[in-house]
Amino acid sequence: MTPTITLQQQVIEGTQKGPNLLILGGVHGDEFESMAAIRRLLDHLDPTDLRGRLTAIPVVNEAAYWRGQRTAEDELDLARTCPGRPDGSITERTAHAVSEEIRQADYLIDLHSGGIVMEFYPTVGYTLHPDKTVLDVQRRMARALNMPIIWGTSARLDGRTLSVARDAKVPAIYAEWMGGGTCDPQGADAYFEGCLNVLAELDMIDRILPPLRTEYTIEDDRENSGHIQINYPAPFAGYFEPQVKLKAPVQPGDVIGTVVDHLGQRREEVVSTQAGLILCLRVFNRVHQGDSLAAVLELDPPQ
Repeated sequence: MTPTITLQQQVIEGTQKGPNLLILGGVHGDEFESMAAIRRLLDHLDPTDLRGRLTAIPVVNEAAYWRGQRTAEDELDLARTCPGRPDGSITERTAHAVSEEIRQADYLIDLHSGGIVMEFYPTVGYTLHPDKTVLDVQRRMARALNMPIIWGTSARLDGRTLSVARDAKVPAIYAEWMGGGTCDPQGADAYFEGCLNVLAELDMIDRILPPLRTEYTIEDDRENSGHIQINYPAPFAGYFEPQVKLKAPVQPGDVIGTVVDHLGQRREEVVSTQAGLILCLRVFNRVHQGDSLAAVLELDPPQ
């Protein structure tokens, strides 16, 4: 019989009635800011100050965490496997378990980072949900989380925690913060403060919201908008030499970086096809063919 996945979670029941907010961390096993922030949030919240319920899962993907990698041993991406299946592989069963939690929630926050191989400029995102009521709540939640980039993208991407929320009409946001294989204390602080802000925006706690630090708000409903991993793939296996920095402005034709072989005899430039800012950038130099090297945030995307 296939073992059932039980997600380690903590529930804080407020002394007053209210909604259930689910906060997820560690959907990928190498993304640490979310884990630290959620533990701090659990230590901080007093049930007497809470209206409703907070359900927190600091490390969703334990198999990947103990492996020290983005994915578990089946090498499936949990964020592409939802809603999963109860009798499947380790990732499929984890996806099934977390999808069940999402369907029971009233709101969802899913916290990420760039992991070991990428750095991601701090961003909060949501799907451009076809239900205007859900979309309006998601926009409010995204503003409250208070990241420099707010990015609304296609609701037509499946396999994600946000697609499970989409189908259940649960307002949901996700966030990204740097990465590079470490836990950035600034990221953990920003996620902690941001989650408190969202709780306040949802009228689950009393808190004065801080000034917004949003630099850009972009909504892009094109197919595959928000699908980072398909952008700027490595043309062959080798060593990636980035020639831009995170958040650098680029234009079509600008060189993002170069992939070289071991002896430097084969070189191929990776050239931007877009105008915008470098939103995420690979910082782990070894690449396999097809690995994503960067993503560009178009500030004025075509409609």
